[in-house]
Amino acid sequence: MSNASELREMSSDQLEFTLKEAREALFQLKFQASTEKLDAPSNLRKTRREIARIHTVLRERELAKK
Repeated sequence: MSNASELREMSSDQLEFTLKEAREALFQLKFQASTEKLDAPSNLRKTRREIARIHTVLRERELAKK
């Protein structure tokens, strides 16, 4: 998991790739949760917050271009 300052240092392409990976991880965690094989339920929350951080950084960049 990355914090916002680490995400801001990444390029937009890297952020898009990280976002894709995080979404895939979230899908896997949801699947594990539905089959009751999830080891750490807190990982769901951490992954959702990671996705939100990435979206925030991407939006900041979008607004900075205007």
